[in-house]
Amino acid sequence: MWPIIACSIVAMAIIGERFWSLRREKVMPRRLTAQVWNLYRKNQLDMPRIRELRTSSPLGAVLAAGILNYPHGREIMMESIEHAGRAAVHEMGKYLNTLGTIASISPYLGLLGSVLGMIRVFSTFSVSGGIANPMHLAGGISEILITTASGLAIAIPSLMFHRFFESRVDELALRLEEEALHLIERLHGEREE
Repeated sequence: MWPIIACSIVAMAIIGERFWSLRREKVMPRRLTAQVWNLYRKNQLDMPRIRELRTSSPLGAVLAAGILNYPHGREIMMESIEHAGRAAVHEMGKYLNTLGTIASISPYLGLLGSVLGMIRVFSTFSVSGGIANPMHLAGGISEILITTASGLAIAIPSLMFHRFFESRVDELALRLEEEALHLIERLHGEREE
C-alpha cells in the first residue's frame, strides 16, 4: 500500500500544479500581442521591456524571440519563434510523463498487493492444513480487494487528468502559434491592425 499511497500523493501534487500552471491567462495573457504591437509602433520596445516580456509568460517568450530576430528577416524570425515555441510547449508538458507513468503502474501495484494477499491466504492453508482461523482468510481477502481497488482508484483519475492536460497543452500550443503568426504578419505589413 505504501507505493500506492506515494503514487496518489505525487499524482495529486502534479494535477494541482498543472491546473495552476496551465491556466490560459498565465500561458497567454489577454491582449499581450496587441500590447506588444502597440509598444513596437510607438518605438518603445527596448531591451529591458523585451527581457520582461520574455519572462512574463510562454506567449511572451515566443513573442520576444520573434521581436529580437525581426531585423534578421522573416525566415530567421520564424525559426526563432518555432524554437521558443517548442521550449514553451516542453515546459507546459512538464510532469505529464510522470502522471502518465503513475496511471500506468498503479494498477500493477494493486495487482502486486493482490498477489501478496493471496500468498498470505494460501500460506495460512499450508501452515494449518486447512482453514484453521477464518479471520486469517478474511484478512487476506480484504487485503486483496483493498490493494486492487486502491491501484485502480489512483490509475483512473491519473489517466483522465493526463489526457486532459495533454489536450490542453496541444490547444495552448496552437494558440501560441496563432498569436505569434499574427505578430509576424503585422510586423511585416501582411495583416491589418
